[in-house]
Amino acid sequence: MKKLAILGSTGSIGQSTLSIVEQFSERYSVAALAAGHNLDEVFAQTVRWRPRLVSLATEELAAELSKRLRLAGVTGVEVVYGTAGTVACSTLPEADFVVSAIVGVAGLEATHAAILAGKPLGLANKECMVAAGEILTKAARERNVPILPIDSEHNAVHQCLRVGAHDEVKFIWLTASGGPFRQLPLEKFASITPEQALKHPTWTMGRRITIDSASMLNKGLEVIEACRLFDVTPAQVRVTVHPQSTVHSLVEYVDGSILAQISVTDMRLPILYALAYPERPHSTLTFDLASLSHLDFEPPDLERFPCLRLSFEAAEKGGAHCIALNAADEVAVEAFLERRIPFMGIPRTIERVLAATPEAHPATIAEVLSTDREARARARALLAR
Repeated sequence: MKKLAILGSTGSIGQSTLSIVEQFSERYSVAALAAGHNLDEVFAQTVRWRPRLVSLATEELAAELSKRLRLAGVTGVEVVYGTAGTVACSTLPEADFVVSAIVGVAGLEATHAAILAGKPLGLANKECMVAAGEILTKAARERNVPILPIDSEHNAVHQCLRVGAHDEVKFIWLTASGGPFRQLPLEKFASITPEQALKHPTWTMGRRITIDSASMLNKGLEVIEACRLFDVTPAQVRVTVHPQSTVHSLVEYVDGSILAQISVTDMRLPILYALAYPERPHSTLTFDLASLSHLDFEPPDLERFPCLRLSFEAAEKGGAHCIALNAADEVAVEAFLERRIPFMGIPRTIERVLAATPEAHPATIAEVLSTDREARARARALLAR
């Protein structure tokens, strides 16, 4: 029985992970849950799964959850809060595996702490790897801690890499759906609304990641994550637009062979792969081969999607520029959703923040978070002007 600590339990990845636990109850149980502000959902999860430890965002929410659990007659659950509470969940001695699915850099300290504690990690939070991948991967190598990617593209790459040696890899190909604006004329980008950008053609995701997919910034973050996870250079990572989203990624080897990973567009599959690795348990997540009758691949349009170009530039510089890319995007996306800037104001904000970011390579998580705060301040100052 593998006991899980799930960071971000009320989000889509957290809920999908719990559905895997439900389906494979003989394999997995829940040791800890870390949530944010969704009190009703985490209360229901706690009653259902009876974890040893639960963390919420604030002291007030933790107190309210404790009260509700008492009234419901639920005992044996410790309730904590804040960053310290999330770290406690990720380092809980009873936990055998940590799923890191907190959006943004909010889960960075807990993810790092899990690695330092020797916990195998299922990583669904690409922002952690973008902002502090150099630190996280170094710590994981030193402690022989596996980092299993849950993000569908990197999970696909991980599967394809199992058949070849590292020095045999020529290119990693990340597939992108192209989002809702793949064929929209460039002159119409100025009038894109948040409602239009939130209509993803393939996946159902959170608001920020959906906007990032529409701008292809999300794919840019995945380029940086791939460099860190698989120890390759930005020049070895390619992006191809694949609207059907059935080929999740490919690996091209030096002999000319290209391996692709194909599966249903259901996040439960990469989650199960990470939880069970190196095993492959039987599941009901089957794929209809008839849907492969038509597959399109095309190069991304960097004029239409400048966020992808900016991401490759940040990947080349590394360090502070990767942190600033993610931070500036988060601030700009929030401004776009609040209708304070147009859609193309997102890449303009990112480009200006990157131009003002000095080259540096933070060596500690505290330095990463400080650089992140500075980049957010720059972005907010630009938007205020």
